[in-house]
Amino acid sequence: RHPAVIVWPDIAGLRPAKLAMGRRLALAGYAVLVANPYYRSVAGQQFEDFDAFRAGGGFQAVGPWRARNTPANVMESAAAVVAWLDAQEAVDTGRGIGNQGYCMTGSWTIFAAAAVPARIKAAASFHGGGLVSDAPDAPVNLFDRLADDARLLIGISRDDDAQAPADKTALRAAADAADVAAEIEVYDGDHGWTVLDSPVYAQAEAERAWTRLLALYAAAL
Repeated sequence: RHPAVIVWPDIAGLRPAKLAMGRRLALAGYAVLVANPYYRSVAGQQFEDFDAFRAGGGFQAVGPWRARNTPANVMESAAAVVAWLDAQEAVDTGRGIGNQGYCMTGSWTIFAAAAVPARIKAAASFHGGGLVSDAPDAPVNLFDRLADDARLLIGISRDDDAQAPADKTALRAAADAADVAAEIEVYDGDHGWTVLDSPVYAQAEAERAWTRLLALYAAAL
């Protein structure tokens, strides 16, 4: 039995690159579910890789699928995934669950941790979008709903930081106000730098982010 981890893929969805990342995490000692973020709309893999996503009208195709993933629906999905994981023989239910997200699902990691604080103890967001806004259900405004012993890892890309430099400050302030342990850092890579099939994959910085991810799970789960 092992602590469980949920991997939420980025905008291009479930595909070999994400499965490879999930298998690497499993080799580190975790029971890993790589989820289909669009399961409410379509089943299984939709794109072979990120290049196929970009060349095949992916942004247009996923538009209506993304629209169904409201914060409330993501929280509902997270609760269902946690219940399923806890019924699996490979999962150690005596230890917390981690979750990690990329791009559009970076925010999902906070939604999930807020939805199931009794079980989800770690959230890792890499080049995540939509973390900061004035909306009551924006992730930055949900930190006080996380478990007392929850830990966060928020890796921000350099280009996202250039566009919204105040976001890291808002996230830091929210974490401090809620007394949540949070590692918040701008990495020397552009949006997508951690993803194997991304056109901007930056191996050195991706490996550094992976090391911090493993450290997060070692401390929290």
